[in-house]
Amino acid sequence: MLPEQFSGGCACGAVRYKSEGVARYMGNCHCRDCQQATGSAYFPAVLVKQTDFRLEKGEPKWFGRQADRGHAMLRGFCSECGSPLFLINKASEGAMILFAGSLDDPSWYQPSRDIYVKSAQPWDQMDPSLPKADGMPT
Repeated sequence: MLPEQFSGGCACGAVRYKSEGVARYMGNCHCRDCQQATGSAYFPAVLVKQTDFRLEKGEPKWFGRQADRGHAMLRGFCSECGSPLFLINKASEGAMILFAGSLDDPSWYQPSRDIYVKSAQPWDQMDPSLPKADGMPT
């Protein structure tokens, strides 16, 4: 069962957030941008409504980059410890996308699919039971 409210933050505690609603989507993104942002094989993403999300403590630093479809991707991270926390995809207005690893309790994360698998690294061991998409599903 998914929690109706949950919290998270960075490794040093300088930035904290809370979500007052259930996650709307969970999935793994294997694009190169997400690989670079996480320093890993993929980004485990938890999408919540921006109206359900609020910062409780601190201010993240933001880094913007243009996505493959031309829209802005803004990644929020802690300027003290560097922990990646969340992103805003300007193609998905009204959504805040959280890094599952930044959740206080990431054990409830349940990805529903893998996206951008055409960019997945050969050493990435994806769950074969999850649906796959070469890019961003429409």
